[in-house]
Amino acid sequence: MKYLLDTHTALWLVNEHERLPPEIKKILIDDTHSFYISIASIWEIAIKASIGKLTEFKDGVKAFLAKIENSPIEMLPITPQHIETVEALPFLHRDPFDRLLISTALAEDLTIITIDENIQKYDVKWIWRYL
Repeated sequence: MKYLLDTHTALWLVNEHERLPPEIKKILIDDTHSFYISIASIWEIAIKASIGKLTEFKDGVKAFLAKIENSPIEMLPITPQHIETVEALPFLHRDPFDRLLISTALAEDLTIITIDENIQKYDVKWIWRYL
């Protein structure tokens, strides 16, 4: 399977957060899967760090990038197709980063690993606790 990590999923993964369900942890350590993070999530992390919302990363996005550098997580660029797909999405979710993640998953045929119920309203493949 090919998975796109929602921003919170990536943060919880690198911080070994207890909110990451055991079923999801099991998937995330399975090397038969492919894992991706959108550059949009990296951008979101940088913004959150700059306004003091990510205290676990004293060096902000640089610290996050260092943690995923030697991991099996591959960074995905934002493409024109992703932007075009955003434009076509129904306006069910206001967060521009999440809308871009939804469009990326649709364009790249990825399953989003997310707890975000607003993302789950879209016709996009996702998983969390209900496997």
